[in-house]
Amino acid sequence: MRNTRILAASMAGLALAGILAACAPAASEVAEEEPIAQEQEDETDAEPVDAADGPATLAEWALPYTTDGEKIATLESDGFRVDVYQVGTVAATKTGSFATPDGKPVIAVGDEIVFLNYVVTNTGDEAINLSNLLVEVDARYDDWPYLQGMDSVVDSALYEEMGVNYSAYDWKAEEPYVFEPGATFAYGTNFRYEKGSAISFTARVVPVLPNGDLDHDNQPEAKGSGVTP
Repeated sequence: MRNTRILAASMAGLALAGILAACAPAASEVAEEEPIAQEQEDETDAEPVDAADGPATLAEWALPYTTDGEKIATLESDGFRVDVYQVGTVAATKTGSFATPDGKPVIAVGDEIVFLNYVVTNTGDEAINLSNLLVEVDARYDDWPYLQGMDSVVDSALYEEMGVNYSAYDWKAEEPYVFEPGATFAYGTNFRYEKGSAISFTARVVPVLPNGDLDHDNQPEAKGSGVTP
C-alpha cells in the first residue's frame, strides 16, 4: 500500500497493458464476477430509521433497509445527506476485479472485506428526479496508492448475508426515480478492510432532465470522512 503505482484492472482471459505514462502495470488474470440479480426482498419488513431525525419515509421505488452497524461518517450538502454505516466484516468469497502491478489480486478469496451501507436522505424542499445511478458514493482510504477506485467483491449471497442492498431500487421501478423531500433509500458496497484507517467519501447526486437526459449542470456533491473501526 506504500507504492503509488496505478492499479491494473483485469478480467478473466484479458491482459491489460499499462496506458499511463507514469507507470506500466503488469497484466493479470482475475476471475470474472457474476452479475447481481436485482431481486426484491419481500421478506424484509424492517422500517428504515434516520439516526438523526427518527423514522424516515422510504422512497416508494426503494428496497427496504436497516441501519445496522456503526455510523462512521455523515456527508451533507444542500438538498441531501448521506449517512455511512460500517455494517461488519467478512471473508471474501470471490476474487475482486482488479490486480496490482505485480499481478496479485487486490482482493483474494479469504481476504477480510468490510461492508458499508449508504443511507441517503432528501433534506431539501423539492423532489429530485434521479437517474438509475441515483446518488453515487466514492470511498477511498486516504493512503490508497492507486488512481483507480477501490476494488470490491460482487456476490449477491454475501450482500444478503450482510443485510446490505447491492441496488437501492426495486427492479420493477422505472426511471426517473422521484426522490421526494424527507424520503430515503440505501445501498452498500464492500472493499478490503483496513482497521483504524482514515477514509474519505464523496457523494454525487445524478438527476435527470424532463426529457430523460442526465442533468450534467446540476449534480451537487457532498464530502465527508471517517475512520474504519
